Amino acid sequence: MVGSHMADFLLENTDWNVYGMVRWRSPLDNIEHLLPRINKGDRLSLLYGDLRDYVSLVEVVKKAKPDYIFHLAAQSYPKTSFISPLDTLDTNILGTTRLLEVVKAFRESDNIDPIIHVCSSSEVFGRVPKEKIPIHEETTFHPASPYAISKTGTDLIGRFYAEAYGLKTLTTRMFTHTGPRRGDVFAESTFAKQIAMIEAGLASPVVKTGNLASLRTWSDVRDAVRAYYKLVTINPIPGEYYNIGGTFTCTVGKALDYLLSLSTVKDIKTEIEPDRLRPIDADLQVPNIEKFKKHTGWKPEIPFEKTMQDLLDYWRHRIKQGKYFLTR
Repeated sequence: MVGSHMADFLLENTDWNVYGMVRWRSPLDNIEHLLPRINKGDRLSLLYGDLRDYVSLVEVVKKAKPDYIFHLAAQSYPKTSFISPLDTLDTNILGTTRLLEVVKAFRESDNIDPIIHVCSSSEVFGRVPKEKIPIHEETTFHPASPYAISKTGTDLIGRFYAEAYGLKTLTTRMFTHTGPRRGDVFAESTFAKQIAMIEAGLASPVVKTGNLASLRTWSDVRDAVRAYYKLVTINPIPGEYYNIGGTFTCTVGKALDYLLSLSTVKDIKTEIEPDRLRPIDADLQVPNIEKFKKHTGWKPEIPFEKTMQDLLDYWRHRIKQGKYFLTR
């Protein structure tokens, strides 16, 4: 999701040549609208690589010779990380290390010295006591999933490479962000997809849910990529780290209620499905974003209501195209 919106933003707002890293089996659904530009070589190219393959990263950096790197790649699904912890840790911790090692080697041999955005996560803070809300940058890490543990490693590695080797790394802890193209394994997106399937007569009028009590501060992915651009272009300070997020806070359950209010079907019920519950959940995700706002002047602009409407419309459009989806 984020990479595709990052490409959209950079193509529209800069004159940069943009390189996206993909694995040979990567789905291209989120960049379908960009494929004509890729085919024409119109400022956008795809390079094949994998965070778990050091040699492939060498080739990617050699070809792109980047001035900026947005390191957004990860095994990013917290629930999946409980089932595949080794894959998650390898991709996110060792993958980040491999990437930074490649950059370090090229800086020494070829004078390639990019500004690197290392994307951590608000999940590193995990289970935060109520008295420590809102969460600021120095709040103690208490990760509540293998994914969160992997992002804690990512976070610390990014800062370490700035302090130890002088790489121009900047680390962000983005809080809950969503919008069109959000994967259907995330709560609000699976809700929107289920509602769209119900509206199309493809599912019974019951939305399956996990933990609805988790409190989240919501932001739009399009605001997120604008923040990331400001991060690397407005007086970037190597080694710095920032909390970024929205200003609208509500429970996952209230977000579901709002999506249901947008539906053309008015008798939809909800049902908790045990398989959708995490063994532990990060349940108070409310950020203090003053440090980043003060440094860059960024602030969220897209309201929660538009984000949710656009997310629901995204799934309505995909289902109207006649594509098939798992009822997950």
